[in-house]
Amino acid sequence: MSSAVAAPDTPADPTLRGAPVIEVRDLTRRFGDFTAVDSISFDVLRGEVFAFLGPNGAGKSTTISMLCTLAHPTAGEIRVGGADVTRQPKLVRRHIGLVFQDPTLDDRLTAQENLRFHAVLYRVPAAEVDARIKRVLELVNLSERRGDLVSEFSGGMARRLEIARALMHVPDVLFLDEPTIGLDPQTRALMWEDVMRMRRESNITVFLTTHYMDEAEYADRIAIIDHGKIIAIDTPSALKSAIGADTVDLSTTDDTVAIAALERAGYRVEAVTEGARVFVEHGENAIPGLIAAAGVPVLSVRAHQPTLDDVFLRYTGREIRESHAEAMPAGIRARFARRRR
Repeated sequence: MSSAVAAPDTPADPTLRGAPVIEVRDLTRRFGDFTAVDSISFDVLRGEVFAFLGPNGAGKSTTISMLCTLAHPTAGEIRVGGADVTRQPKLVRRHIGLVFQDPTLDDRLTAQENLRFHAVLYRVPAAEVDARIKRVLELVNLSERRGDLVSEFSGGMARRLEIARALMHVPDVLFLDEPTIGLDPQTRALMWEDVMRMRRESNITVFLTTHYMDEAEYADRIAIIDHGKIIAIDTPSALKSAIGADTVDLSTTDDTVAIAALERAGYRVEAVTEGARVFVEHGENAIPGLIAAAGVPVLSVRAHQPTLDDVFLRYTGREIRESHAEAMPAGIRARFARRRR
């Protein structure tokens, strides 16, 4: 499993967010006989952090490629900022920023030179370029490194600069494709501090793909995708609540007696390898009462709250595979980098 990162900010109140900025209907992408994305539909609200959570090969990067105009759907419709992705790709590109899985900065240039080059590609008005460079570097805490070569940056600093670059043309939607692969936990936490601050200050919409459970916790809503299909979509708390109550595992000197006693006390209990598993609300608070009701000495106790790991296991029948997500084809990345918007 991935290393833990700092707890996310409280997600924005859904009632304060706007209308959908991304609308997807019956989206399908086939490669010959293989269906990578299988008739998926969803909306993303303006100002929302929305996560696609799934394992390698689930269809995450294929979907984000279509949303960003880098791949054509086999079937279905996509609208970003009200523009049709297939019929109005240039208009869509003016309203989105994209951070790829793999590095795309020129490490022979300084931070500000990379940003200035991006501004030219996106035709940012010359009078606004310096102010925008200053602003985006402040958002990712790299102002003091603006004149340094990217080759001197750590992996985390380069990743944050890529986010800054994606913000230079003031997009409505920022797409982050597996943004923290290869970063250490501290750097991942710093990067997400930058992203959440940016969301708070600019009300930008963030569309994230990830296979890290803890990273998905930053999202207002999560779509679990597997084998090209969306199999669940809701807030993190609602997805976890759907799994059921907390559990408390008890190991006692006589588990058979303890199970019978707990059942007589009205608890829902099942026998497990290490003793008795009790299903309760607010598991940690319930522990003293369970110990008292067991009727025999308790040797060990462990409370467990439902997690996104449990959610994924519930909907797919297996744990998420801890591997790198499917990479966006290099040719597509190169075409995107060369385009003048």
